[in-house]
Amino acid sequence: MLKKISLLALAISALTGVQAQTDSTKQSSPEGDTMRIGNIIILKNGQSASQNRDVNIQLKHRRYNRKSNNSTYWFAFDLGFNNFVDNTNYNSAEAQAFAPGMDGDDFNLRNSKSINVNIWFVQGRLNMIKHVVNLRYGAGLEFYNFRFEEDIRFTKNPPSVYVDQDIDYNKNKLAMNYITVPVMLNINFTPKKSLERSFGISAGISGSYLYGSRQKYRSDETGKEKLKGNLGLNDFKLAYVGELHLGPVQVFGSYATESMFKKGLDFTPYTVGLRLSTF
Repeated sequence: MLKKISLLALAISALTGVQAQTDSTKQSSPEGDTMRIGNIIILKNGQSASQNRDVNIQLKHRRYNRKSNNSTYWFAFDLGFNNFVDNTNYNSAEAQAFAPGMDGDDFNLRNSKSINVNIWFVQGRLNMIKHVVNLRYGAGLEFYNFRFEEDIRFTKNPPSVYVDQDIDYNKNKLAMNYITVPVMLNINFTPKKSLERSFGISAGISGSYLYGSRQKYRSDETGKEKLKGNLGLNDFKLAYVGELHLGPVQVFGSYATESMFKKGLDFTPYTVGLRLSTF
């Protein structure tokens, strides 16, 4: 009998201990409590003791939409027209030595066929002030094509030019190829918009090296001919350059600081056209 009473007392003591532990657990987790583990927030929705508890887990994600301070783009394409400003004094001895008996009318261009094509291998933009003021730079090739209306012909060693009175050319072009590096200051008026919707301007200078030049002409008498070599052109070109950004449309222009010829003719070349690029 005493043994049974002892077992009963032991069972009651154990049951009381379990209930005390249960009550302690409930008090340590109050209803409506919030727990944070790193970027994880655990919300406990308080309910009555007879109902199950719902646990909501919310993940807070960081936003990585910050623009890069240095953006690089590969390959862009320009298509435009080139021409030149003629400041030559044809009465000077230097001009008559290089172009004997010629004047400005002999160098008239076929404007619709005087095409400028540029290929940019790389273009970059470096953030300077809050993506509003940026440094633009790049590297590429420039191709100038001057189509003449008159039957002029260049010579070399020594370089000169004259009007060919014997042959009627149906194609007469002076072509020049440059390696060019532009550097510009860019003002972006819409720094929070994408490049396709941006508006801004760029202005600066470019340095170029003439790596190839030639005159190409064609006639019924001679067929196609080409003259390469020293045609009296300057090896280097320094130009003012600019861009106008209108969303996906970009307008570019350049104006050289000096003549494209070393002596005799004072022709300052310029270009204007469209830049086909998303940069």
